[in-house]
Amino acid sequence: MLDHGQRIHRSADFGAAIRRGRRVSRGGLVMHVQERIGRSEPTRCGFVVSKSVGGSVVRHRVTRQLRHLCHDHYASFAPGSIVVVRALPSAATHSFSQLSANFESILEKFRNGRPRGN
Repeated sequence: MLDHGQRIHRSADFGAAIRRGRRVSRGGLVMHVQERIGRSEPTRCGFVVSKSVGGSVVRHRVTRQLRHLCHDHYASFAPGSIVVVRALPSAATHSFSQLSANFESILEKFRNGRPRGN
């Protein structure tokens, strides 16, 4: 999946992406991306899956699926970007193919330059 250096570990990075990043939501997922142009650091991804999504088993399943999707689409993000994917409660009922379709739809919106900025 994602290497240690490709994951967000500091709460300040989560907060920065959520406050200053661009946001797009689709079908149980909300993605915040803070592009930091000119940085030589790798893109880092983090996940927010709260208890409202479900019990521990459900939350971990959703997190694993999101981690897999970020790994598969890692090259879609600009180098140095901070990406936070937040799962809404409805994500617990979606299959992996539904989550994947929603994830790809969000990425398409980012490519087309339509996300709302904060």
